[in-house]
Amino acid sequence: MQPKHEDYEFELDLALSAVVGLRSTIHADAFTAKTLGTERGGNGVLISREGLVLTIGYLVVEAETVWISLADGRSVQGHVLAYDHDTGFGLVQALARLDLPWLQLGSSAAAEVGDSVILAGAGGPAHAVAAEIIAKQEFAGYWEYALDEAIFTAPSHSNWGGAALIGTEGDLIGIGSLQLQQTRSDGSEEDLNMVVPIDLLKPILKDLKTTGRANRPARPWIGLYATEMSDRLVVAGVSSRGPARAAEVRSGDIIMAVAGREVHTLGELFRRIWSLGEAGVEVPLLVYRNGRTMDIRVTSADRSSFFRSPTLH
Repeated sequence: MQPKHEDYEFELDLALSAVVGLRSTIHADAFTAKTLGTERGGNGVLISREGLVLTIGYLVVEAETVWISLADGRSVQGHVLAYDHDTGFGLVQALARLDLPWLQLGSSAAAEVGDSVILAGAGGPAHAVAAEIIAKQEFAGYWEYALDEAIFTAPSHSNWGGAALIGTEGDLIGIGSLQLQQTRSDGSEEDLNMVVPIDLLKPILKDLKTTGRANRPARPWIGLYATEMSDRLVVAGVSSRGPARAAEVRSGDIIMAVAGREVHTLGELFRRIWSLGEAGVEVPLLVYRNGRTMDIRVTSADRSSFFRSPTLH
């Protein structure tokens, strides 16, 4: 499944050398430490000559230290510039000269289902997968996250976090986020990767570089983890310090409606919450619990206000 030089019109080794390794450490008291761990590792992609590294945000959010690993064996310290939960992207600035090529930002909108692509981790062709785009569709994750159109590729890459999705022109069209499974028509399971489209970065890149966050109102966050079960939305858990716990939302609750409108999928749930206004808005939930329905009003919050600020270097 490794990409072969003769199959591409661009310089394969040059493109793959822009993918670097990332290692981060997070304080044990950080908000995300319990769910994401205090030691994280994955990949990043150089997107500028100034040493700007694009990655998937969960690798670096609340990081105390970040190290960038290069193919020649060097490790360079980095500084977390930004984390954007709405898209999932993270930005790291290398604190030393890297002298490596970088990938140009391509067009994820122009990529089509059936296109041959490369999902590349750090380490050259041996750590890259010659893949295919098998779907472009909505994705919603239980952690209050949704994309209108994510990219799905197969076969899957085992080191997907922050991996570069390289298009037919040798440019960057997405960043690896997750490994998922789908059931084939014959009943067997197939592993695939979910990739965040690069077009989501372009409108916010300047803001992320200069201020550390996108110039848009913070979405309301209520701090619950939900799952879809038989056309029902069931609360699987609540954040220990989140608004849902404060409002006494409980594991096992079934969410029937938000602000008077029925919701049946994660995408519907989150978009209905976000449609109510900015972070801080009250979110009315209709919940079914132990044989009866009840109204619960949750005062939402800005998720980023719970995070530790990046350490200055």
